[in-house]
Amino acid sequence: MMNTEMTPQEMFEYKREWKMNNCYSVQVDMDSHIWGKDWCRKHIERQDWSFDKHTRPDDSHTFNFKNPEPAGEFLKAYKEYNPRFPTTVLVG
Repeated sequence: MMNTEMTPQEMFEYKREWKMNNCYSVQVDMDSHIWGKDWCRKHIERQDWSFDKHTRPDDSHTFNFKNPEPAGEFLKAYKEYNPRFPTTVLVG
């Protein structure tokens, strides 16, 4: 399904389904959420990623991806943007 064809309800249900079935997650520091959203908007269809704020005790954020390839590309770009924050792609 293309983003332009989905209603907000359809997009919510679509994301909920793939997030429950082993999505790929990358944790970013609390100051990188704007960079991360901008990167995702430029490189990935809106229905294939999501963002959750303050998901860890250190106030870091989580980006979730439907597929492993975009998660890996995001991780590579993030490590160039902020090499000091230790993170990886988690499946879950």
